[in-house]
Amino acid sequence: MAWNVFKFCTALRGLGSIMILLVLGVVGVTYYAVVITNYGPGLAAGGLDSLVAFVVLILFHCLLVMLLWSYFSVVFTDPGSMPPNWRTTLDEERGDTDPLTSAEFPVDSDYGRIRFCRKCNNLKPPRCHHCSVCERCVLKMDHHCVWVVNCVGALNYKYFLLFL
Repeated sequence: MAWNVFKFCTALRGLGSIMILLVLGVVGVTYYAVVITNYGPGLAAGGLDSLVAFVVLILFHCLLVMLLWSYFSVVFTDPGSMPPNWRTTLDEERGDTDPLTSAEFPVDSDYGRIRFCRKCNNLKPPRCHHCSVCERCVLKMDHHCVWVVNCVGALNYKYFLLFL
């Protein structure tokens, strides 16, 4: 009997709030180290040190806001779910505007058959994969990231790259 690694994927959902708190903790420790201990006291020193500390703190806060915005955007943005009972009328891969005939229905290029998700019991669009953690099909799925507690897919891939 083969050992199935994916049966433990549902336990990853329980780590969700812990991972978000861990990321926020790392950000908090970084904030303490940069602002409170290093450059914050440098503001009161006066002279050139005060100017350098002010510029570093402005730059740090701008980057911190962008980091937190991109992180929470990737956490709360839906990665792109497949519509239920999806049926295609156009060839989305080639960008054609002509309706497909039954002979042109999208098939898996490796096996020459129609792509079908056995877990969702639906047809799958091109570049759509089933996530065993989220238990749904995700459009243009890259991976399920435990750090953002979400799949990285078509609609939140930009935010994920900005977060990195």
